[in-house]
Amino acid sequence: MSIDKTSETASHEVENKEAAAKAVTAVDPRLLVREQGLAGYVGEFKRKMKSGDLGSIPVVIGLIVIWAIFASLNSNFLTAGNISDISVAMVGTGMIAVGIVFVLLLGEIDLSVGSLSGVAGATFAVLSVTHGMNEWLAFVLAILTGTVAGAIQGFFFARIGVPAFAVTLAGLLFWNGLMLQILGSNGTINLDSEGVVAKLTSYYFTDVAAAYALAAVVTVGFFLSSYLGNKRREAAGVPSRPVGETIARTALLGILSFGVAIMYNQYKGLPLAVVIFLAVLLVTDFVLRRTAFGRKIFALGGSVEASRRAGISVEMIRISVFSISGTFAAIGGLFIASKIASANQGAGGGDLLMNAIAAAVIGGTSLFGGRGRTWNALLGVLVIVSIQYGLALQGIASPVQYMITGGVLLATVVIDAVTRKTQKSAGRA
Repeated sequence: MSIDKTSETASHEVENKEAAAKAVTAVDPRLLVREQGLAGYVGEFKRKMKSGDLGSIPVVIGLIVIWAIFASLNSNFLTAGNISDISVAMVGTGMIAVGIVFVLLLGEIDLSVGSLSGVAGATFAVLSVTHGMNEWLAFVLAILTGTVAGAIQGFFFARIGVPAFAVTLAGLLFWNGLMLQILGSNGTINLDSEGVVAKLTSYYFTDVAAAYALAAVVTVGFFLSSYLGNKRREAAGVPSRPVGETIARTALLGILSFGVAIMYNQYKGLPLAVVIFLAVLLVTDFVLRRTAFGRKIFALGGSVEASRRAGISVEMIRISVFSISGTFAAIGGLFIASKIASANQGAGGGDLLMNAIAAAVIGGTSLFGGRGRTWNALLGVLVIVSIQYGLALQGIASPVQYMITGGVLLATVVIDAVTRKTQKSAGRA
């Protein structure tokens, strides 16, 4: 009897080991994808589409369609000058959208960013022009106004418990009033055309080597980051991309980067504004994906209670995120002031708030929290500004621009909602 039981137990152990080995293979489908080559990647793509894991595919396809339509309507749309102007014009709103991405990752909203951008521009103009303060000092103080204002709003939200919508709606009104108070009865202050802020959008690296050097740095940097990351994964015994795939991705990025560099060099050269924006996107993406602080933001966006039980300081993360949003609102405001070479009473108004939020959402950041990247701000604002410039070339009035942008935003939110439901049904939410 005991021998039979022992042999039966041993056979069960063998079966369990075989089952366990099969389960390990099934748990990580990326191993199968690597082994099956192109067919594996096609199958993985189909699986992601069925499960609602669309990523940035819809917005990239939408951008291609938008550019194709406007290029067919007006041959000037895809000229080097127009594309360069689009890339510079998008930076102000894009900077604000970067801050919005951080807030949306928490599943919250910040309605005050437009007014805060106006306060920053007004603060800089009054300090540097009216009072003659050193421009760099005025520049830093203007950015700090956004940081402090965001932290104050975050305090009321995180510590007092006032809903973020209500706090930032009050902030929208308060900071707009403060901007009008700062500007005074004059209402408009012109900036020095050769000053620090003015050059944010007017300065171009005219040497052709600058654009090509940046393209080379981006391409080589991507390859080294991917290659070294794969080596670390291999050393840790986790799935990694084969060298061939890394080279293919690098080649595609290189073609795109050098293509953009050629385009810039056909016009005025590499815009300083674009360089700064790309640097901001790289740093913020690193913070979100590679640091403990970034992981806490994603965790908090997924579940507040689970984050609290995991020992995450929910209040501090919330306050810091709204502070970051205020900071980028101020930076964006300075770029917008640079574009119009002045600070006026209309700053921060109009469709700025709508465009900043729409850029983050259209780019792929979820309104439900827990999903998104700062690169989404680039894609989203590129879509919005492309629509604006394309319609302007056709002589179409602003009301139609609002309606089309609103329609694109609605379509994006619908895709986000459907994606979320699909992921839930697939057991991935």
